[in-house]
Amino acid sequence: MTADDSFGRLDDDDYPAYTMGRAAEMIGATQGFLRAIGEARLITPLRSEGGHRRYSRYQLRIAARARELVDQGTPIEAACRIVILEDQLEEARRINAEHHRTAEAAKPTTST
Repeated sequence: MTADDSFGRLDDDDYPAYTMGRAAEMIGATQGFLRAIGEARLITPLRSEGGHRRYSRYQLRIAARARELVDQGTPIEAACRIVILEDQLEEARRINAEHHRTAEAAKPTTST
């Protein structure tokens, strides 16, 4: 990948651009917290060629939400489950809205 290719991916929410240290700093958590939510399978960071964890912006949003719940006293396993369910609900709502738009577009127009 060339430098030009990398610049094009800066807007990609799924591009693993952040090291573990930077990711932890960005969400105000420890590296141990990121490892813990990885072990709980909330997020699975990609690995660099050297084996270092890399996180995407999408993963950081998920991690930040889990951290918010843990800070409120929710056990980490429960926080991870809540975040997974919230994410699934959001996806279901998006799909439902898409189906509604498709159904509305397919309805024949009535002329009066």
